[in-house]
Formats: sequence, structure tokens, C-alpha cells
Amino acid sequence: MKKIFHFLLIISLATAATSCKKSDPPLPDNTVGFEADKLGIEAAATETVVKINLSRASSAAIPLTVNLNNAGLSYGLEYTTEPAATNNSLSLTIPAGGTTVSFKVKKVANAVINGTETIDFTISAAGNPIVLGTIVKTQLSFSAITSEGSRLTLKGIAGSEAGSGALNSVFVDLSSNSMVNVKRDSWVLGFASGTDFRVKLNNTNGTSAIKLNAKTDLNAVTATDVVLNDLAIKLGTPESGTEKPFVNIDNVYGDVTKDIIASVSATDAENKVYIVNPAGGSHSSTLSLDNLFKIRVLRKGNGYVLQYAKLKETTFKTLDITKDAANNFVFITFDEVAKTVSVEPSKAKWDFVWTWSVYYGLMGTAPYPYGFSDVVFVNNLGGAQAAQIATSTVAYADYKESNIAGTTFKAERNVIGSDWRSTSPATGVKTDRFYVIKDASGNVYKLRFISMGAGDAGKRGEPVIEYALVKKG
Repeated sequence: MKKIFHFLLIISLATAATSCKKSDPPLPDNTVGFEADKLGIEAAATETVVKINLSRASSAAIPLTVNLNNAGLSYGLEYTTEPAATNNSLSLTIPAGGTTVSFKVKKVANAVINGTETIDFTISAAGNPIVLGTIVKTQLSFSAITSEGSRLTLKGIAGSEAGSGALNSVFVDLSSNSMVNVKRDSWVLGFASGTDFRVKLNNTNGTSAIKLNAKTDLNAVTATDVVLNDLAIKLGTPESGTEKPFVNIDNVYGDVTKDIIASVSATDAENKVYIVNPAGGSHSSTLSLDNLFKIRVLRKGNGYVLQYAKLKETTFKTLDITKDAANNFVFITFDEVAKTVSVEPSKAKWDFVWTWSVYYGLMGTAPYPYGFSDVVFVNNLGGAQAAQIATSTVAYADYKESNIAGTTFKAERNVIGSDWRSTSPATGVKTDRFYVIKDASGNVYKLRFISMGAGDAGKRGEPVIEYALVKKG
């Protein structure tokens, strides 16, 4: 009897499973398209990158054909592409498991270009089962553009991976319809390029640090000088009179004067040794003496000298760092040796960044460190400002140039922060607000978030934004 029951149970479960599969809704079409319908390449630039994206990863490689239509210039004389085009056509492939492919447009050296030239790129064919999306054509102007607006999908994830702790920080420049994706763990320290001498930690990868007040000689620092737990970020611990959970991370509100590493003094003896854990706050990190670095930063003219070594090493190396006026920071990472890396675009070429970061939550009025997904920081150091607008005051569609005078812009990096989205009851964007951003050139854009999770039919790690030019600077 038991055997008969078990047999019937197996049939019943199998039937139920089959029934569930039949009732599952089909996936929407997997579409392909350019990131934006208009792009520009400035007079001083020698090349630019054009990106094509799938709406989701494909299990098979996807071949694409892109046609070129030139206006005012000729292939090979004024510009080329990488990969090379044949008969005004590019053959590209999005790899299996991937979601994007790109190609470069390069100016030919010494070519005469007056800035009125354009190239139209059109996706004419895509391999099955891919469907052509809404932006199958983009126009590249050989001059800077001021976008009238667009809709962009921020690619915070990589390939088929998804989730809140996305791998990338995505820097967005509204006026050029452009995005730059950078892995969050690609850097450890940022050296300020302005008039001050400051060094910031990578909060987007949970970098922590402590100061050794009694030490100015790296070679004299050993493991006995470090209490390992002092580098642990106390996520979820509210700050009280005795508990100070923010003491080993940079200021989460963006106040650089309250960052962990003090302003670098012109007097060498005043610059102390710091112990740095490059990934102290990431969810999967494990504190280990072997992963720690000891560093000391000195001034050198209008730049810096970084002294560094692994904690247990008995001699240190040095790296000279020159300020770059076009950028907010010069970034470095530690490999076999410390080296500079590209992270942020130049300060005039991005307005905000979407990322994961150690940020803060509130328990009552007490703040606590929290690893925040989908947090947005404005490029306030580069001159961008922003304001949050309630739709009860004015609808997104109705916000016009006449509304700007009554808008209070803030030069704070966390004007948007995490306030644009909700994770309860279901992850999604808040539709009762939108944002207005004034970039460093004075262009004013209105911006709203369209989707980002299960609560709005979006994809976690790939938020969709929409924006429109309100006033040209």
C-alpha cells in the first residue's frame, strides 16, 4: 500500500510541476539597441566608444550587423573604427552570457574636421532569437552635444549576474547621453586634485582604515600595532554616546573634512601612518592581517608621495602621484605595486553615479553604517547640484523652465542618495518624486527613475532612468 501511495505522490508532484511550468508567463522579447540615440565626440577627443546592449543576457553568442552612413566625411580619410568596417558595415558579436558589445570611432590624425560632420549607425540585423529594440539607430556628431533627453539603462551588473550588490559603479553624464561602468573594487585610495591635499577611502567597496597616532615610520609598524577588529565596519550598529561605528570609514554624507585620513600636512612629521583594509565592509570579506596595508602620505610639490607596504613587510615602496586638474581625484590600487587606475570620468563629464556603498540607516534618530544598494551620489565636487521635487507640487511632465526659479538646488553629494527607491513591501522606485539636476555647464535636466526591481517590473542592478532638458546652460 505504501508503494502505491508513493507512486501516486510522485505522479501528483510531477503533474503539479508540469502544470506550474505551463502556467509560467513567457519571458518578454530580448531586445538589442544602442544606449542612446545621439552621441558626440568633442574637438579635443581623438576617439569615442559606442555601446550596444541586450535587455538581458543570452545563452548563445549574438551576431550583429551595424551599417554606417556618413555625412560630411569619409571612412579612412577622417575616421576609422575598431573593429574595422567593410563596405560601410560593422560585424559585431555579443558573447554568450554577455549583455553588451562596443566599438570605437577614431579620428584620423591631422584630418580636417569642422564639427558639422555626423555618422549614423544603424543595427540592421541581429541573430535569433534577438528582437530589434527601440533605439536601433544612433547619430554620432563630431562635436559636443547637449542632449535633449533620453532613457538609459544603467548597467550595474555584469553578464547574467543580478542582485543588489552589483559589481559596477555607473557614472552618468546627462548632456552627452553617456555612461561609464567601473568595477567597484578597482581602486582603494583617491587623491584629491583640487587645492587641498586629501585622500579618500573607497566606500563603494567597504574600505576601512585606522590611524596610528604614535607612528610616522612605516618600517617601525608591525602586526603588534594593530587590533584587527578595529578595522571591522560595524554594519547595523547605531551610534550612541560610547559606540562610534563610523570611526574607520570615510564620512558617508560626503564631508571630506571628516574623512579618516587627515589633510596631508606640508610638515612631514605631522603625517601619521594609517592601516588600510581594502575591502573591510563588503559582505564576503574576511579580516586578515595578511590583507592589510600600512601607508603614509606626504606632500611633494603640488602632488603627493605615497609610502606603502603590506603590514608584515619590513621595507616600504613609494609612488609619486601628480594632481590632475581635469579630475576630482587620482585613484590608485594595490597590486604587486601600487599603481594609478582610471575610475571616474573627468569631473566635467559626469553628473551622478549609481553604485553600492557603505552609507547609513537610521534607528530612530541614531545613524548606523549600512551597506546600501542602489545609492546615487551627485558629482558635487565637479560642480553638479540637484533638488528633489514632490509630484504633489508639480508633475514631472509639467516641470518647465519657469519652475527653475522656485527650485532650491543643493551642492551636496547625497541629495538623491537612497531616497528614490523602496525595498518594502517590494523593491521599486518611488513615484511620488523626481529630481532636477544642474550640471557644471549650467544645463538643467529633470530626471525620474522608471524601474529598478520586482515592485516595478524592473531588474535589480539595472535601473532605468528618463530625463529631459529643461534649460540649456
